[in-house]
Formats: sequence, C-alpha cells, structure tokens
Amino acid sequence: MRILLTIWLLVAGNLAGAAELSALKAPGVVALMRHALAPGTGDPAAFQLGDCATQRNLDARGRAQARETGAALRAAGVAFDHVWSSRWCRARDTARLMDMGRVVEQPPLDSFYAGWGDAEGQTEATLRMIEALPDAARVLIVTHQVNITALTGLGVGSGEIIVTRRGPYGLIPVGRSMIAP
Repeated sequence: MRILLTIWLLVAGNLAGAAELSALKAPGVVALMRHALAPGTGDPAAFQLGDCATQRNLDARGRAQARETGAALRAAGVAFDHVWSSRWCRARDTARLMDMGRVVEQPPLDSFYAGWGDAEGQTEATLRMIEALPDAARVLIVTHQVNITALTGLGVGSGEIIVTRRGPYGLIPVGRSMIAP
C-alpha cells in the first residue's frame, strides 16, 4: 500500500509540475521567481548595491538550482519575451544563470526587506511596468520574497516561481512551481 501511495504522489507531483510549466507558456503570463538559494537572511550591515562582496549571494546549491531551473524551462519549451531582475547580486545572478534571455535590471524589483526601499512605491512601479507591456508579452521577474508577497499576497521559497496573469486590479496567481529544489 505504501508503494502505491508513493507512486501516486510522484505521478500527481509530476502532473502538477507539467500543468505549471504549461501555464508558463500562456500569452501574457507574469512569472515571479524568488532568487535561488542564498544562505542567510537579509543583507550584511555593510551592504552596498554595486558590490557583491558586501551582499548575501548564491551558494553552489543556488547556482545549480538556477541553472537547473532554466534548463528545465527551456526543455519544456517555455520562453519569455522579457527577463527582469532586481539589482541585488543574488537575483541578477539567478536570472543570468537561468539563461532565459537578456536580463534587464529594474530598480523597482530591488528588495525592500527590513526597511530598504519603499514597499508601496516599488510595488506600484512594478505593476505599472507590467501594465506597459503588450497584453501577450510573457515576462520572467527574478526578485525577492518581500516583493513577490507584496504583489501576490503569497509566500515563496528560494527558487520558487509564482505563475500569475494580469487582472484589472493587479496580478492573479494561477499556480506555483518549484522546478529545482
């Protein structure tokens, strides 16, 4: 019985993953991804935006997670018209390692954790950037947990993607995917 339950859980998990990958192919999809694994919380007190040595960065597992996620998306035929990232090194590096297209750093996607930035202003600016895209444009946004939660009301793990579509009052979550743990 335990073997049957295990097989059923594996099949159900694969079907859910396939459904999320299919949702990522839809015209107009907005994929919100939290940067890959970067040990710790927040950033050191000496944080400087232009100096990765002062920031919390991806570790070897995070770099592998980003590469594996990008490879799985490409293998499934998922493509994006735009790839945007926070200017924080861990988000930018995740987006680049995924190799899903040219990465454009967007300041509104920068973290506003622990008093950095302007949560309300950055969230509104992000929504305006998305609204300015053509209706069918697909965009991958690599950012931080606080930004994704502000946009969707959902928590998100490192490397996890919240799949959304545009609605009249913001983004509507339609699924979530953790491709590479």
